[in-house]
Amino acid sequence: MPKPTKGPRLGGGPAHERLMLANLAASLFEHKSIKTTETKAKRLRPVAERLVTFAKRGDLASRRRAMQTLRNNKDAAHILFTEIAPLVENREGGYTRITKLGFRKGDNASMVSIELVLEPVTPKVKSSSSSKSTPAAAPVEEPAEAPVDETETVEQSAPVEAETETAAADEVETDAAAKSDDVKSDDK
Repeated sequence: MPKPTKGPRLGGGPAHERLMLANLAASLFEHKSIKTTETKAKRLRPVAERLVTFAKRGDLASRRRAMQTLRNNKDAAHILFTEIAPLVENREGGYTRITKLGFRKGDNASMVSIELVLEPVTPKVKSSSSSKSTPAAAPVEEPAEAPVDETETVEQSAPVEAETETAAADEVETDAAAKSDDVKSDDK
């Protein structure tokens, strides 16, 4: 849950702040990127990320909770649940990106672009801490015996692999030559 803020709210009162954040979130989901002040973007980020998490669940209760926040903006909710949620289903968080743009001309307010991160993510391979310590300890314990055993096994298995690779390579070359002959005869 977002941390409560102390001091003045955006726009005056808490109700007006919720209304502004709902409108900003709806615009963000409809346009995928919006330009606003840095303060509003920082306040919008937790609201938008929470709504995307609801959309990833996709059930009716999540849709209703998102509709409460979005103030019954059905278009934005539809885009969120049908277009955005499938694109971020493998992402574990960080659905928004804030990029600084400079300062506004009239009042020198810091302007930013907040956008949805919709690029596909590759999941990281998880490794345990015990497997990291084992390989480091193994070479220290048996430095003399390990290379001798590995050398013998490599020498014994190397000719078998070479024969297999050579036979496969010969088959591929033969097939390629036959196909090229067929193509040449078809061209004439």
